[in-house]
Amino acid sequence: MSAPQTCVVVGSGHNALVAACYLARAGQRVVVLERDEVPGGAVSTVERFPGHQVDRGSSAHIMIRHTGIIEELELDRFGLRYLDCDPWGFTPSDGVRAPIVFHRDLDQTCASVAAACGARDADAYRRFVGVWSERSARVMRAFGTPPTPGRLMRSFWGLDARDGGSALSREFLQSGDALLDYWFDDERLKASLAWFGAQSGPPMSEPGTAPMAGFAALMHTLPPGRAVGGSGALSAALIARLRADGGELHTGEAVTALRRTGDRWQVSTAARTLTADTVVAGAHILSTIELLRAGGFDAPTLDDWQRRIRVGPGIGMVVRLATDRLPHYPGAFPSDSARGLQFLVSDRNQLRRAHGAALGGALPPRPVVLAMSFSAVDPSIAPPGQHQLSLWAQWHPYALADGSSWARHADREADRIVAEVDRYAPGFSASVRQRFVQTPVDLEREMGLRGGNVMHVEMSLDQMMLWRPLPELSNQRVPGAPGLYLTGASTHPGGGVSGASGRSAAQLVLRDQRRFPLPRRR
Repeated sequence: MSAPQTCVVVGSGHNALVAACYLARAGQRVVVLERDEVPGGAVSTVERFPGHQVDRGSSAHIMIRHTGIIEELELDRFGLRYLDCDPWGFTPSDGVRAPIVFHRDLDQTCASVAAACGARDADAYRRFVGVWSERSARVMRAFGTPPTPGRLMRSFWGLDARDGGSALSREFLQSGDALLDYWFDDERLKASLAWFGAQSGPPMSEPGTAPMAGFAALMHTLPPGRAVGGSGALSAALIARLRADGGELHTGEAVTALRRTGDRWQVSTAARTLTADTVVAGAHILSTIELLRAGGFDAPTLDDWQRRIRVGPGIGMVVRLATDRLPHYPGAFPSDSARGLQFLVSDRNQLRRAHGAALGGALPPRPVVLAMSFSAVDPSIAPPGQHQLSLWAQWHPYALADGSSWARHADREADRIVAEVDRYAPGFSASVRQRFVQTPVDLEREMGLRGGNVMHVEMSLDQMMLWRPLPELSNQRVPGAPGLYLTGASTHPGGGVSGASGRSAAQLVLRDQRRFPLPRRR
């Protein structure tokens, strides 16, 4: 009987852990090496304030709940439990009209849209969900497999064959703003859905962002989920699953080089060198390139890849707060506002100005804020009588054009972000007891997010699907490096908590070794 294949996984982000779990389940000897003392990458939770379990990166889990990975790996057996964020979205009153509340239930949502925006937009929203829920389900199907032309075609086959599909192709390739302008009249409704879509990084003015705005329709099928105990509960369950199948995880052990020797890989750390049949690299693609460079891989090729991969100017920053109460938005009950994503925006021009400033290396004229108060959903993350908020703000550049340090701006910018919540929920700032600020530089320093980009590389049309991060790397293999596989946000389908890239990487490893592939989703 032959010895089991050995696989070293570089990094313990959630995609890397997903790949490790599938490979360990298939009988491989899997060793995960993580440079940080905290596993999970951006899907991790730590005690920032006494008694508060605070996320380091992601907070709301949207895509992974649509992939089937949680069920396939039976993560509920390892302690993972999700609570629905319902209502999943909320836009405050503008002082004249009622708030907009996005419930999982479509009828309730349309009733809220009618009260806040008028009957025409309520009817349009119902039709929008009817059209884009199916389309978004197809997008999720495309995200769940490697982005070969055949697989992408099968994902969308039969969706709409009119005009040979050219009209549908145009709708998918248009900007999110164009899509929203077609469907709706009310600017506050359009701004809310544009801000939801912009969580992927690009502004809704860019070509190809229509599906990002349209993805809101799928929230009426299954809303964002909050893992009990914090975002890191997903990583904790994956680690428990990995160990149950004999896999290993070593934290505080940074990989320093990847070297191909004969038909095997030498994976070096400061303390030792491991030999592996395969390597799954879950680090940032630029970090993986540096590891290959240290291992003697072809330098001109690496130089070319490095120059062509665009990280972008940075996306945003986060302010984590411990408070003694939830924000009180006029005209709304906490049951409407506190459980989901709070879209603190009423006009898309605010989004456009913030993005334009970031491109020029400047701070936004007025921060655009997404507030999340998940202690209202899961009280276990805060002490009794206290609450916790995460305020995500876009767009904030990693490098400032005037050459100043982010350390000089961090507290003042955090003040402006908190003031945005105060603008919509007067008196909120008085509830703040402690805060932790994560600037783009902090995000890079703590979690290896190059340039402060939580999506690794820009989620622009030319770096998605068949082109992410580059055409020759989009199949999650590295030319000239057999046995090396890529996973993580640098690869298809990109950033966000989906796990799809990890499952695809494991599928490729097993297929290339001519073992039984993972079961396909029906």
